[in-house]
Amino acid sequence: MYTAHPDRYADMPYRRTGRSGLKLPALSLGLWHNFGPDRPAETQRAILRRAFDLGVTHFDLANNYGPPPGAAEEALGGFLRTDFARYRDELVISTKAGYLMWPGPYGEWGSRKYLLSSLDQSLTRMGLDYVDIFYSHRPDPDTPLEETMGALHSAVQQGKALYVGVSNYSAEQTREAARILGELGTPLLIHQPRYSMLDRRPEDEGLLDALDELQVGSIAYSPLEQGLLTARYLDGIPEDSRAASDSPFLNTDALTEDLVARLRALNDIAGARGQSLAQMALAWVLRGGRITSALVGASSPQQLEDSVAAIRNLDFSDDELSRIDAVIKG
Repeated sequence: MYTAHPDRYADMPYRRTGRSGLKLPALSLGLWHNFGPDRPAETQRAILRRAFDLGVTHFDLANNYGPPPGAAEEALGGFLRTDFARYRDELVISTKAGYLMWPGPYGEWGSRKYLLSSLDQSLTRMGLDYVDIFYSHRPDPDTPLEETMGALHSAVQQGKALYVGVSNYSAEQTREAARILGELGTPLLIHQPRYSMLDRRPEDEGLLDALDELQVGSIAYSPLEQGLLTARYLDGIPEDSRAASDSPFLNTDALTEDLVARLRALNDIAGARGQSLAQMALAWVLRGGRITSALVGASSPQQLEDSVAAIRNLDFSDDELSRIDAVIKG
């Protein structure tokens, strides 16, 4: 039987999410990849155990994570029963709905029918009565936002979610979502945008400013840009890498000579800080406290440990930030 490490809360910083009472670890574990049947169950179990032992109390999922869709939720459900049942109240578990999950007109986007049906299916797969956070995974251009937010509100009213969030919404859409939810009496807890040193749209398009004004939390996904912001591609493209597989999220076309040169320059800055490139990239996202948590994936416990070590140095000098900007922006 798994027994969690007694000092699991000793080192991980926890940040308040917006103006709520919920705190999230600075680093959260995303189950987007590596939790399907193509990965050994024992490796998945080892990653989850090591995460919790290191103070990573938040496991983030979506209905379509796997592959195949639903597999990650099913996998977590099994480990919740065998390993984490007695720790359920120490965990924050989130899921989302919005992308294609099943065929037909009711299997994606933001209708009330889809969102609430999907949440019921997610709870069944995970063997849970409720999730801590339920997200609208993307805005729906054809469904009134009042309907989508009303469905999130209903999930809370039904006791199937404690909090609600949005992901991939623009600043304007986020403001309107927060307004609607506020009128319904279910505050918008959190936004999950894509954000990294290489993808600064949340800054450039005003999303982070909007979240500050609304007092809404934030959790950044892809802070390592699908592995680009690691040492993995500094000397070419490994045969077993995501880029070599022509993943829809990263392919060889993205790895230009100019980009690799920039990654090497960033790696030099990280080395001067006593960090790996991945650790510096995570620290950069978490700098200054604007981002509540950064989502990391892991293919092994060791990879997770390397990411978590980023918390040892989250501060940057003005010179370091300027040098990073000079590398990124040219």
